[in-house]
Amino acid sequence: MSSVVVVGSNSFSGASFVDYLLNQGQKVIGTSRSKEPNGAMLPYKWRDHQNFNFHQLDLNQDLDKIVDLIHAEKPEYVVNFAAQSMVGESWQNPDHWFMTNAVSTVKLHDALRKLDSLKRYVHISTPEVYGSCEGFVKEDFPFNPSTPYAVSRAAADMSLKTFRAAYDFPVVTTRAANVYGPGQQLYRIIPRTILFILLGKKIELHGGGSSTRSFIHMRDVSDATWKIAQHGVNGDTYHISTDEVISIRDLVAKICAKLGANFEDHVEIVGERLGKDSAYHLDSTKVRTELGWADQIKLDVGIDECISWVKGNLETLRNEPINYIHKA
Repeated sequence: MSSVVVVGSNSFSGASFVDYLLNQGQKVIGTSRSKEPNGAMLPYKWRDHQNFNFHQLDLNQDLDKIVDLIHAEKPEYVVNFAAQSMVGESWQNPDHWFMTNAVSTVKLHDALRKLDSLKRYVHISTPEVYGSCEGFVKEDFPFNPSTPYAVSRAAADMSLKTFRAAYDFPVVTTRAANVYGPGQQLYRIIPRTILFILLGKKIELHGGGSSTRSFIHMRDVSDATWKIAQHGVNGDTYHISTDEVISIRDLVAKICAKLGANFEDHVEIVGERLGKDSAYHLDSTKVRTELGWADQIKLDVGIDECISWVKGNLETLRNEPINYIHKA
């Protein structure tokens, strides 16, 4: 049994990774700035897990307490999902995004590099650092961030390169394609579309939904992340993605078809978001060849899982926030 601290354990990705680790028999300590949300939004609450302890700690306000907790627990692995993660909203309060994603994150790294017990730090980054790009890009693709969110994440990524070079910091970095799955926040495109159709509402398609993405199920991402944590090469970055690409419009049309809904009745075309990247597709050859990982869950199957989750929790989810609520 390994001991793992998951920073940002209330996020969709963090909570799903916690669930994955607990299913692998690991001991997990989770931290997030907010109290645990409704159980319908936390995959690790859906089973009778042992070996998990949660601490409500804010990376910006409680960094010393987070570091003290890590000192006390002496985990082999620290996996950091904590971030201000909304792209479009980062234009409204860019300083908040830089405080969390750059300043506080670098402070955490500076504390972690001094720990003798740490076997591996896993930094969860984002393909947004590349900006809009054509074709499937590899891990050494140049940074070209186009939003405050992307710039703030790129800053922390670049700082980690200096920490690796100067201190031999045992860090690996992951960048995943668009993640999805049961338990995801309702302002994300797949659960939002399902919920709106079931409630008879219209969903806004920014820019007509012409941008293309590769959607990957979070269980596949968690599997890759744990393989990278255990067996990745220190200092390296790994892309986690599928080879399946779909436009947002076609994704929404696919969900409409699965629910027997008419596309035109449930969609409203609106203007594009400021700075939105038209495409970023990740080449995941490295994690496949070096670590033997492969995605297992096809998009059609994953969407069916999400539909079942929304339908099974409809009375709860209809009362949950459907828009992003910013917290400084």
